[in-house]
Amino acid sequence: MTNDQREVLSLTLADQAALHKAYMPFLAKGGLFVATQKPYRLGDEVLLMLSLMGEPERLSISGRVVWLTPLGAQGNREGGIGIEFSDQNADTNEKIENYLAGLLGSDRVTHTL
Repeated sequence: MTNDQREVLSLTLADQAALHKAYMPFLAKGGLFVATQKPYRLGDEVLLMLSLMGEPERLSISGRVVWLTPLGAQGNREGGIGIEFSDQNADTNEKIENYLAGLLGSDRVTHTL
């Protein structure tokens, strides 16, 4: 899939609890889980438009699908995809980790692990 063919997804994470539930800290470049019913394949390129914590500007995040949770997954997990950020999104990952200071590594349930 070329950059012109990337699927555009939109995600709003308005509070720390929602951000923590979607964040994927085990990915080296960082990533987010996006609930969706649309089927994706591992490696699909996507563009995520992220509204984060009430900030006035949406963040544009390039990434690729690295996680699939099918609809009807065990444990009543929500269906969706995990998007690993591209190299250009290090600032976004740092911003997310700053918002989550003190919560990373907690026992709270997330969409992935």
